[in-house]
Amino acid sequence: MMYRLDISCQTSALSELRAFLQQALGSATLDEIEKHQVTLAVEEVCANLIIHSHGCNPKDIIQLEIKDSDKKLIFEISDQGEAFNILDYEVPDLKKVMVEKRKGGLGIILVKKIMDEIEFESKNGTNTCRLIKWFRS
Repeated sequence: MMYRLDISCQTSALSELRAFLQQALGSATLDEIEKHQVTLAVEEVCANLIIHSHGCNPKDIIQLEIKDSDKKLIFEISDQGEAFNILDYEVPDLKKVMVEKRKGGLGIILVKKIMDEIEFESKNGTNTCRLIKWFRS
């Protein structure tokens, strides 16, 4: 099964994204905790794109496609903003973050812990971040 949502690049669209994910994940072979974790990961990537790649420009669009197979869920998040390859992200020193009482910068760590695979590609002006969650037997 496949689901698709286009959201405008404004933080208020994140509530629409959460509602869409709840509905799309309703029949997925994940327990409730995994559904919440996956929602958090997808929302984090989309929020970063909205804020950092698009500057909260409501005229810009992020496309989300969810592909559901027998063995895994694939979340494809595509946009035409400034490319950010999540795979190149260097994890900050957590002790330093705590000492500095810095806000932000930890969401990508969660995404990498929650998802089983992450892929990134940039082609013909379109960036795609692919988040993959395998079903546990």
